[in-house]
Amino acid sequence: MALKDLLPSGYIDAHHHVWAPESRGDDVGYVWLRDIGAPKPFGDPTPIQRDYLMEEFLAEAEVSPRATVHVQTDGALPDPVAETAFVQAEADRCGHAVKIVGLSDLSADDLAETLARHAAFNGFCGIRQIVGRLDHRPDLSFAPRDFMKEKQWCEGLKRLEGDGLTFDLQMYPEQAELAVETLSATPALRVIIDHALCPYDQRAEGYEAWTEAVALMAARPNTWIKLSGWGMYDSGWDKFGAAAVQPYIDDIMVSFGSERVMWGSNYPVEKLVKPYQNCIEEIANAVPINARNDVFIHSATKAYSLTLT
Repeated sequence: MALKDLLPSGYIDAHHHVWAPESRGDDVGYVWLRDIGAPKPFGDPTPIQRDYLMEEFLAEAEVSPRATVHVQTDGALPDPVAETAFVQAEADRCGHAVKIVGLSDLSADDLAETLARHAAFNGFCGIRQIVGRLDHRPDLSFAPRDFMKEKQWCEGLKRLEGDGLTFDLQMYPEQAELAVETLSATPALRVIIDHALCPYDQRAEGYEAWTEAVALMAARPNTWIKLSGWGMYDSGWDKFGAAAVQPYIDDIMVSFGSERVMWGSNYPVEKLVKPYQNCIEEIANAVPINARNDVFIHSATKAYSLTLT
């Protein structure tokens, strides 16, 4: 079935990136994108360590997204507001509707100033600072330390809540209890869990731990989750597609309900695994027909305050 028939109302891509590490004009200051071939938790990044601009992204599928959510790409940027400025300029140049989840160090003394500078751009809506960390798997760890255990970092979450911003939460199942405890101080903060809560362990015990973590996070109000990032963590996604991740999707739908589930491509990272068209078609087929408008449109518009025209 063609994409336009699977999703006749169109779709929002709630998690993607654009970047320009090869360009030097208005330099964003990328770090890992210029460290060619250095291993990442999702594998060898060499094929995507190149310029990937909005035109290329919007042409990936036979039907372009109606709107998108751009999520920060590099936790080591010297000035994260430079990325927000770049993404806004790319979207404006292409006439594309975008929400921008930027980067700020929530424990920094100048957090309020950084957020105010981000807010000068129309698309800016929230922050992601990746907390994903496993002491027994340093190869999968993104965060240099346990942010959620730091008082000043947690105070930063309160700043986001007070400013009406969102927080994209990328973590591992083992961190769910700590996340719930940390987020209890910010009940009104809209939290969006990235990459299906990172199911990196496909063993039976790993699946059970992931399921418990999903249920625990789903019990928190103002919390959404993304069907994204499968190629980063599920070894069967590239070969078996939706069949490999169907149990995860089913569990997420039961725990969160379709109104708190959204789809994201995670492009161009997922480009390392399979074409964009396959990414969206396979997940659309795995989601019940009566839930598709929620997963591909309504959940993202509500979580990110995104208005479609």
